[in-house]
Amino acid sequence: MINVLLIEDHPLFKMGVTLLLEKAEGINLVGVAEDGIAGIEQARALNPDVILMDIGLPSMDGIEATKRIKSFNPDIKILIFTSKDSERDVFESFKSGADGYIMKEASPEQTINAIKSVNEGVCWIDAAIAKMVLSSIKMGGNDTTNGVMTNDIQNNQGKNIYGLTMRELEVLALMVNGLTNPEIAEELVISRATAKAHVHSILQKLCVGTRTQATRTALTEGLVKGLV
Repeated sequence: MINVLLIEDHPLFKMGVTLLLEKAEGINLVGVAEDGIAGIEQARALNPDVILMDIGLPSMDGIEATKRIKSFNPDIKILIFTSKDSERDVFESFKSGADGYIMKEASPEQTINAIKSVNEGVCWIDAAIAKMVLSSIKMGGNDTTNGVMTNDIQNNQGKNIYGLTMRELEVLALMVNGLTNPEIAEELVISRATAKAHVHSILQKLCVGTRTQATRTALTEGLVKGLV
């Protein structure tokens, strides 16, 4: 059972999501807060597995609340749940420690899947957001390598203090987009074993243990071009 805390101030969204979570299999709604400060207090008291966090909250926004909650309990998974899709909001959310980002327009099934994914340590990024994140490194010119613009990756090398190779930057971009190892292998036309080896190398070089942490580092450090 996944214990979920909902932090949402909009009455209609709060009512709808509350009903969704109460009916969802494998999910236990342990509390609801209407502003950032109350959300922090409930996070301390209830110690939920996952927090579904709005950004536009009164008293304290969801990004600052995420940062403070992660400071006293980094094990709580926080899924940003918002109608805001600006690059700045995405970047600041992951910088604050968020484990995923989903739009309020997502279907009920997608919302439940996102909660379950972040609970398992898998970074969830809404498809629309992932497309925006990767927009500047998708195919878009004559100088491309397997669909990723070589010039853009080379431009990121100035921020790449981790020693990632160009191929590893390509793999990292696909990881941010939520692709699995088999999907990465298919996208880059390499074997699954090679894709797995690249992912393992990336985790080691970034000094992280999970894909979620690698995604967060990619976004906050500007390894994925377009968010800094």
